[in-house]
Amino acid sequence: MAAPPVKITGIESFFARVPDGGAPDPLRMYRFAVTRVQTDAGVTGTSFIPVSRELLDGWVKPTLVGAELFAIDRHMKRLQMQSGESRTQGWSGVEHALWDAAGKIAGRPVAELLGKARDRLRIYRTTVFPGKQDQSDVPYERQAEFAVRLKKSGYTAMKIRAWRPRPLDDCDAVGVIRAAAGPSFKIMLDRTAVRPGWVWDYPTALAVARGLEKHNAYWLEEPFDGMDLQGPARLAAEVDILITGGELGRTLYEFAAFLHNKTYDVVQPDTRICGGIWAAKKISTLAASFGVPCIQHGANGFALAGYIQAGCSMTNCEWQEMIGGPILPTEEWQPGLVLLKNKQAWRIENGFVHLPDAPGLGLEVNEDALKEYRVRA
Repeated sequence: MAAPPVKITGIESFFARVPDGGAPDPLRMYRFAVTRVQTDAGVTGTSFIPVSRELLDGWVKPTLVGAELFAIDRHMKRLQMQSGESRTQGWSGVEHALWDAAGKIAGRPVAELLGKARDRLRIYRTTVFPGKQDQSDVPYERQAEFAVRLKKSGYTAMKIRAWRPRPLDDCDAVGVIRAAAGPSFKIMLDRTAVRPGWVWDYPTALAVARGLEKHNAYWLEEPFDGMDLQGPARLAAEVDILITGGELGRTLYEFAAFLHNKTYDVVQPDTRICGGIWAAKKISTLAASFGVPCIQHGANGFALAGYIQAGCSMTNCEWQEMIGGPILPTEEWQPGLVLLKNKQAWRIENGFVHLPDAPGLGLEVNEDALKEYRVRA
């Protein structure tokens, strides 16, 4: 006799603020978003990704409370039809929590439910230094010093912004980093599409890519507008370094267009922006059919739990991005460990993050601490 379907009984999203010792370090995390899905099986799924009050009250709760937990694909399609595909980013905190609950009920990590392809992912640390957003006030030597620290700590790759007002300055920065970190250390550059406030023209992008080639940079990310299909494809065909992108993509159809047009050498869905773990898995499978790697755009802190599970389910995903300042990821989220029963969020060794053995997303919440440090319903 089949077991009855598990039903969703409640959904909430709030923040927790953990102690900072009276002298908070601006590079460490003390505020954590928490989204929770309760079920009639007595199991609660948790993600550390926020969901807006508007979306939670306006669509998520009225639609999902009372619905079947495991019907995640159906829930996402209903969201797209009722709220529009542009809203898929907003529900991802719930989607990750649904998977956490599903994995806990099954007694297996989410990656296994999705057809586990690997047990670990190589980390690259995207490092944004305090100061100007374009990093023009950050000495090259400071970037190089942190790259050396990463390398000594076992990490093998670092990504920096390519936002400086004089674009070739970022090539010079890579030269200094390369001289300090050595020939095997991977260095990535992130132009981040439109976010710097101005978009490169093609000659500028080509000049930067050529400059990066001289220093054996690994990739240049989103050198043009994020929805430009032809510019990156032209550049990728003309240079030897990888041209990557796709973090702003929200639908499978957008990634199909990237792949059909050979827009990027590597597609990079963001597991929040594209709609969640299940959507990212679909995108990776589509990319694999074109022979294209799928390396997820990253996050920071405990929000990474779903990304790691998704990445370990992908046949064409080698890396996991961890975003933050010039500090090790484990140092960044260390204050938040009070919210968990885990001694460490993840096992990180020799530059790899290992898939947790625990079921669901792999993070076991300390219920007493979560109640104590909750700051907003």
